[in-house]
Amino acid sequence: MQHSSNLIIYGVTGNLAKLKIIPALYDLFSHGKLSDTSLIIGIGRKAYDHAGFCEYIDSVISEYAQKNQIVLETSTLSKLHQNLRYISGDVSNPQLYQQLNEMLSADSAHPNTIFYLATYPSLYQEIFKQLKQSGLNTNSRGWVRVLIEKPIGSDLCSAKDLNELMSQYFTQEQIYRLDHYLGKETLQNILYFRFGNSIFEPIFNKEYVDHIQITSSESFGIGQRGMYYDNVGALKDVGQNHLLQMLTLVTMDAPKAMTNEAITLERMKVLTHLQPDLASLVLGQYEGYLQEENVNPLSVTNTFFALKTEVTTDRFKGVPIYLRAGKMMDRTVAEISVVFKKPTNQLFKKFDAEEAENILTFRIQPDEGIALRFLSKKPGHNTVLQSGSMEFCYKSISERLLNPYETLIDDALSGNQTFFNDAEEVEAQWQFIDPFVAAKIRPLAYKAGTLGPAEANTLIEKDGRTWLAASEFFCKI
Repeated sequence: MQHSSNLIIYGVTGNLAKLKIIPALYDLFSHGKLSDTSLIIGIGRKAYDHAGFCEYIDSVISEYAQKNQIVLETSTLSKLHQNLRYISGDVSNPQLYQQLNEMLSADSAHPNTIFYLATYPSLYQEIFKQLKQSGLNTNSRGWVRVLIEKPIGSDLCSAKDLNELMSQYFTQEQIYRLDHYLGKETLQNILYFRFGNSIFEPIFNKEYVDHIQITSSESFGIGQRGMYYDNVGALKDVGQNHLLQMLTLVTMDAPKAMTNEAITLERMKVLTHLQPDLASLVLGQYEGYLQEENVNPLSVTNTFFALKTEVTTDRFKGVPIYLRAGKMMDRTVAEISVVFKKPTNQLFKKFDAEEAENILTFRIQPDEGIALRFLSKKPGHNTVLQSGSMEFCYKSISERLLNPYETLIDDALSGNQTFFNDAEEVEAQWQFIDPFVAAKIRPLAYKAGTLGPAEANTLIEKDGRTWLAASEFFCKI
């Protein structure tokens, strides 16, 4: 479906727009998702004329293409140039909105508009106020939507305040709270894999599942994000959102329909039945963090966390779920592993067999795919059982997966809120994570290139389990 809509981007010269949004715009035009007359209006403080703004956009897209080995299409760039507009100014200045209104009235062939706030949350209130005063937050001829990025608040109280603020200017149908993890192909595929096949769903429950592990590790540090990250830490940066999104999709019950309302209802059921184990929390900080740029030399910000929880629904009550995430770890990987119980029968007791559980793994990144570990007989005269795997790898069917931002912007243009968070969901996530943050545990030092503090191993080993090592050979085609 091709969209005939206008997209106004606040903070278009900022880091988020540079890394995520502008490349997604190129992909949307390249894949024919935006019409030739859809305006892309950037708003920023830097002074650009049209040629200068196009040059900036080209430099961002060229860097993106080089990094991802994409051959740029000159026709797509030309189309993008024709649709680009730029307004420089202070977002609190009414003249900026008058200029924006005039630009839309003069140049736009479409009444539909999305406002994408790729800027600091502290500016939201002023932007919303100015949009209302200028009449841009409503449109009698078409629709108006607003896109904002996680984090939505910094705790439950601030999240409620922000949700209340937005409700003063927009209806819930207009608000799209974006967490790019929900745009990742493998994460979305969990729904279709589980509920579209009759093979696994009957055993996704406490009778068959021993435990679940969710890991999001990065082999790099905070980079240039010190000013932001030192006020947030890993627990808030990815624990409150990314890992909980992974958890809800793998443990939710089947929705009654593939609609936003039905799917959100089941995700909410999981979040409201999450039992935090505060005593399980382990926090870490990688050695060298205190020397990073814009980091307080006395900082106690966590760059790693591990914790245990449980979903007390009928389906998974009693099944432990272990979460961990961190920076400067041994490798970059994000995955969910559902570990099934070992068979209680003694059928193969007299044969040599590996002590290996059946494990179903959803690899979110990199080398995206789904793998199942199982036991089979090793070829030969003797009966020896060994573990093997069956894999579904995206590389085998697609050269390149869609950019999650492209997917979610396309959904917002379509009016599909399924893979966005509503207000209640965001607040439920904070309600779960806030007690862990309030625990005020001092982070333990860990060396770069490791799996985090040794105490994280103790957390799971005292239950008679171990952290799974991410396979380096997963979907290596």
